[in-house]
Amino acid sequence: MKPNKSKLAILGLVAHEPASGYDIKKLVEQMLSHFWNESYGQIYPILKQLAAEGLAVRKTQRQKGKPDRQLYSVTPKGVDELREWLVEPVQFQATRNETLLKIFFGYQAPAEESIKHVEHYRDHHLQQLELYTDLERMLKNEEGDGADLSFWMMTLSHGKYTSRAMIRWADEALEQLEKLAAKKERKARKKRG
Repeated sequence: MKPNKSKLAILGLVAHEPASGYDIKKLVEQMLSHFWNESYGQIYPILKQLAAEGLAVRKTQRQKGKPDRQLYSVTPKGVDELREWLVEPVQFQATRNETLLKIFFGYQAPAEESIKHVEHYRDHHLQQLELYTDLERMLKNEEGDGADLSFWMMTLSHGKYTSRAMIRWADEALEQLEKLAAKKERKARKKRG
């Protein structure tokens, strides 16, 4: 049976520090979103599952003037399960990329449409690169030089390298698409005149 990667991602976050479902969603958005995503709809059922399986314990934290928080902490059994998974070989997954899918079928539409898609893709990766740089600065300021930070920086580095590569790819693709659009325009003018 394949391990539930969402469950293990959430277990890893709970092992890092006690957290509520809301805290976990914020951690995913701030620290993992460049390579992993979880929705609220996944987080809360998984937290309940972790508690039911004895991998985490839930504690109610009272708050003045606010609703109580349900904090989850990892148990020794949870640490063992996380460590077992961490030493297993990685199972690579195919990625889904709608931009590439549209480019693959781009011959069915005007080249200008493909150009728009690639420009949007390039802009997205420029924004991601800026986000990674900001996140790197924030983590260094907040975390100092803790052992966790080195591992987190490696994942950010991957994101930065990936975005830089995607920007270079987009530049090359735009150059090719511009040539295709110009060639198509020349043929159309020839037919007309």
